[in-house]
Amino acid sequence: MLKYNFLKVKIVSLFLFGVISSCATKAQMSEGLKPNWDNMQKIIDQVKEPVFPNKTFSIADFGAVSDGKFDNTQVFKKAIQACSQNGGGMVLVPAGKYFTGPIHLESNLNLHLEEGAEILFSTNPKDFPIVHTSFEGTELMNYSPLIYAYQKSNVAVTGKGVLNGQAKNENWWSWCGKDVYGWKKGDPVQNVKRLMDMGEQGVAVEDRVFGEGYYLRPNFIEFFDCKNVMLKGVKIVDAPFWIIHPIKATNVIIDGVFIQSHGPNNDGCDPEYSKNVIIRNCSFNTGDDCIAIKSGRDNDGRRVGIASENIVVQNCKMFDGHGGVTMGSEISSGVKNVYVENCEMDSPELDRAIRIKTNTRRGGTTENVFVRNLTIGQVKESVLGIDMFYSFHGNQTGNFIPQVKNIYIENVTVKNGGKYGILAKGLKESPIKNIVFKNVTIDKVETKYSLQNVENLQFFNTKMNGAQIETPTN
Repeated sequence: MLKYNFLKVKIVSLFLFGVISSCATKAQMSEGLKPNWDNMQKIIDQVKEPVFPNKTFSIADFGAVSDGKFDNTQVFKKAIQACSQNGGGMVLVPAGKYFTGPIHLESNLNLHLEEGAEILFSTNPKDFPIVHTSFEGTELMNYSPLIYAYQKSNVAVTGKGVLNGQAKNENWWSWCGKDVYGWKKGDPVQNVKRLMDMGEQGVAVEDRVFGEGYYLRPNFIEFFDCKNVMLKGVKIVDAPFWIIHPIKATNVIIDGVFIQSHGPNNDGCDPEYSKNVIIRNCSFNTGDDCIAIKSGRDNDGRRVGIASENIVVQNCKMFDGHGGVTMGSEISSGVKNVYVENCEMDSPELDRAIRIKTNTRRGGTTENVFVRNLTIGQVKESVLGIDMFYSFHGNQTGNFIPQVKNIYIENVTVKNGGKYGILAKGLKESPIKNIVFKNVTIDKVETKYSLQNVENLQFFNTKMNGAQIETPTN
């Protein structure tokens, strides 16, 4: 009897220990992943709008013609040179339509478009010089971006005018090789494989010379290795390729920009290898991801080795696009400390709200993604999509195991959740770790969640299709 009582006490004790350990673990889990919104505010406080000398250089004074046909390339060049040589200031674009080739900016300069001003960019590749740039996460020498700043500081593009890339199926877009964008059998097609091979083989960037005959489209606006950058107020339409591309940039403000461009790979904003980036009050209606945070492709990304970090997205509207806020897939150097708040997302053509995409060729670590106060009308596939098997451009498997951890989403309402509330596919050898949904309501979703190799998924006050969702037990 004594032995039985002893065993009974021991079993009860072990059971209670298990319950207490379980509760302690759950408490630790719930306390362990908490978004530090104070850190977001510190990032915002650190990034200041650039200030420019009070001098104005109007392109009208340098012979600009606003008929939409005259080539103003040299006009812009002369106005920018004069501004730079006199210590900087504003290069003013008055109301009117100005046709031009690419515009190269200098330090301490604000290219300002008055209301009613529209810059129409050439679609003739011969007008674009070869410069140090990047294509889908791999550096190269290629066609200049339409607006380009290289190793500059204190530089801005502002105003209420329009930047019109004039891209369409009849010029840049068909190069992607898809018939939906006007490509036909026998037409030129972009030679991405040659560039990817060069990146993998470690060919020096200066020897990766492309341009004519390779059909790699230019970025629209690129701030390459710049500090204290601002893009504010303008409308951007019809881009050849990625639209806003800060690369190796520090202290960047993208504010009040309206983007409408539905071409191939028309991501709205792609911070890459960049730190302290504020994207606020913008509207994205795009042919690819609205915002896509990058850090290089495969071996070339590991060569550079700069994570994108301290990215803040506030008060933005996302319409058409593959993802509202995306990390990847060019993500080999990692992404960390992403803050998204007070955004609206809604379109039958918006695939996902928050998305992370990577694979074993990319590698890299994505961590600390904090999201709050989203109002989502409709998404096609998922509210949160994480894919560690992302595949494009053929076989994407390798020996570089990515990590994804610490995703916190709170105060989100979704009217039409599409196929999944959460679609998360992790690797067996590298499970996705620590996903929290708190105060989230998702209606009209087909499947609550589909999980593959996910550890520590937690739900707090989360409802899907009107039913409270409990944290999975395993």
